[in-house]
Amino acid sequence: MTPGGRQISEAICAAPGPSTLLRAGSAVQRGALPEAYRARFADYLELTKPRLSLLSVLTALVGYLAAVPKHAGPTLLHVLLGTAFCAGGVAALNQWLEVDTDARMRRTRSRPLPAGRVATCSAFVLGWGLCAAGLALLFAKVNGPAAFLALSTVVCYLALYTPAKRWSRWSTEIGAVAGALPPLIGWAAGEGRISALGWVLFGVLFFWQIPHFMAIAWLYRDDYAAVNFPMLPVRDPGGSRVAAWSFSCTATLVTVTLLPVPLGLCGLVYGAAAAGLGGWFLWRAATFLRPANREIAARRLFFSSLAYLPAVLLALVLDRVGLF
Repeated sequence: MTPGGRQISEAICAAPGPSTLLRAGSAVQRGALPEAYRARFADYLELTKPRLSLLSVLTALVGYLAAVPKHAGPTLLHVLLGTAFCAGGVAALNQWLEVDTDARMRRTRSRPLPAGRVATCSAFVLGWGLCAAGLALLFAKVNGPAAFLALSTVVCYLALYTPAKRWSRWSTEIGAVAGALPPLIGWAAGEGRISALGWVLFGVLFFWQIPHFMAIAWLYRDDYAAVNFPMLPVRDPGGSRVAAWSFSCTATLVTVTLLPVPLGLCGLVYGAAAAGLGGWFLWRAATFLRPANREIAARRLFFSSLAYLPAVLLALVLDRVGLF
């Protein structure tokens, strides 16, 4: 028998049988699940990138609530579940496509696939299964536009962004398009179409991602250079163009967040909140422009982006539902 055949045979023999699974189920009820089963679940959960997927779910929620739908209830639940399934599936498939480069980067080599804790075929099945379940749920229980936007997110992320990371300087911007689509999923679910404020939300998510990911890419530029990803932080050793692009997109982001006020879609309280938060975030981006302590400025810009986005989106939702 070939070494590959031996490994497959051993894996089949080592697979838990029905009686083992039943005993494991009983152990769950008793609160004594064996460590091996807990580790396996944790590995599969890690494949779905739960924190990144949660961002997609929350922005879809923002889009749905900002549309001020007449009826919520089960529809909202289906929106959240469908978006979560699609986001988790895309994350697993992204890691399946990038297992070779993940294995060569310090920050990703311990992920389940390059570390060998999960088989690549399992990640493939999990990823497509979750995507199919999410799309089917959105189409059957929400509406066609929401399902189409979810499908567009899947295609944009896997067919455009993931391969572009290997050959294009603009991969971050391509990925930002995919990352900005979830609020439109929620908006389409709530209104059945995309109106002006929905596109404003798309713009907010798109431009927010540039300084957010430029800060990350600058901090991990050596990792990206090791796998020959032609990202701007790899091509710009001094960081001046990275910082300037981050600042420009942050300034555009602040402008976009203020648009709902003159368009009559939000009130002055939201406008004040957006202006104040925007000024603070723009200041963080400005400190990134200085060559001195650029590493520290990048880290602060990254963490500031994590605080800025939920704050401005919360202010928008509160205004739309009449709590401001």
